[in-house]
Amino acid sequence: MKKLLSLFCCIIWTIGSLAQQKPNIIYILADDMGYGDLGCYGQTKIKTPNIDRLAQQGKRYTEFYAGSTVCAPSRAALMTGRHTGRVSVRGNGEFPLPAEEKIIPEILKEYGYTTAMMGKWGLGLPGTSGSPEKRGWDYFSGFVHHIEGHFQYPDSAWQIQQKELKKIDLPDQTNVNEWFADQALDFIRKQKDGPFFLYLSFTIPHAELVAPAQYMKLYLDENGESIFAPEQAHGTGNWYGPQPYPKAAYAAMVTQMDDYVGKLMDLLNELELDDNTVLIFTSDNGTHKEGGRTLADAMEFFKSSGPFKGVKRDLYEGGIRAPFIVRWPGKVQAGTQTAMPATAWDMLATFAALAGANADPQDGVSQIPVWTDRVSLKERASLYERKLYWEFYEEGYKQALRKGNWKAIRFYKDGRPQRTELYQLSEDPGEQQNLAAQNRRQVRKMEKYMDKLREPSGNPAFQIK
Repeated sequence: MKKLLSLFCCIIWTIGSLAQQKPNIIYILADDMGYGDLGCYGQTKIKTPNIDRLAQQGKRYTEFYAGSTVCAPSRAALMTGRHTGRVSVRGNGEFPLPAEEKIIPEILKEYGYTTAMMGKWGLGLPGTSGSPEKRGWDYFSGFVHHIEGHFQYPDSAWQIQQKELKKIDLPDQTNVNEWFADQALDFIRKQKDGPFFLYLSFTIPHAELVAPAQYMKLYLDENGESIFAPEQAHGTGNWYGPQPYPKAAYAAMVTQMDDYVGKLMDLLNELELDDNTVLIFTSDNGTHKEGGRTLADAMEFFKSSGPFKGVKRDLYEGGIRAPFIVRWPGKVQAGTQTAMPATAWDMLATFAALAGANADPQDGVSQIPVWTDRVSLKERASLYERKLYWEFYEEGYKQALRKGNWKAIRFYKDGRPQRTELYQLSEDPGEQQNLAAQNRRQVRKMEKYMDKLREPSGNPAFQIK
């Protein structure tokens, strides 16, 4: 008992000591990039040398989960520390975060951080309670409406200028993700004395499938044709523009983002900020099948979901399990990995701890002990067995729960539960064998957990249906 108490005190002291240093925090979020799209997660066709280097220098999670299986609720869970059974924004659409749901930049700003966001926001339009200038951001360059983030060469974007949110014109042929990256690099240069929090929320590799020529050429042969032939062209007259080579374009967009991550890493090194900067890379949900990309492209050709079943909009592992890499030299051991389950809604608790903030962790748990390999056996068991919950409203209501190695997905029709599938992830990570019929008692337990974890939403869009 004394040894456990001593270890616990050591962990508390270490976390407190780390928090007092107030490291810079950079959170890079890909849009619709799958678990298997990176070389360090098994990808063989797409070039990601910089993110692979990040993994070599940090810790790679193999069981990290996005906040949801689509954009807005995933980002809401990240920002608020609440899972989708409690957060206000539980689905896509223009639903603003209410003022009473305090978010990461608001907390960090109170504890001396300069905060900046570049990229897709999607949690409140101008004039609402979720508008970026009202939510703790000192700097913002990006999109507020999720549909603005669908296209790679827009004519305008939004910025906070003199504490007001303003729409600005972009020069012709501005690749918006390159602009996001440049804005992020400028912010780091100006705020190098820190502490700062940077949230870099790219809109790639989400459709539309368009990438600058220097990245496309990596996946074209000497005749200018896709090296991934045969390709099924995406024609004109669709929501997303035409693309003769969807597979090559998707690969190019992932490599494009990888290049920007490399430039950011190089700048941190140049400014000697590496050791006092927590750098994280992850994705908002599983890979997509949009803009000309087929399910076969995602699941069979690239194996973008890795060994898992499902894609974006599924609550199978392929829809919600995401890559997650954290680098913090001297604190996080380089070249390591962890199978500890963790989620996007853990980040509020984690970042608050880094800042020394006295903040409600909501549904999350600080990941600092996992990062620094200071988790006792008792704590490890508790972390592994905690309940992780999701719900989703498109294509009929459904819920998912993970507890330990058990994973349950409950499907509804017309507001009533139709069936619950049950999987043992340690033996069947690909969710191929539904064990519900043989384990009715476990199914009932998982369903009861779901019922307890879900709080009814006052939003008509988020009713069980």
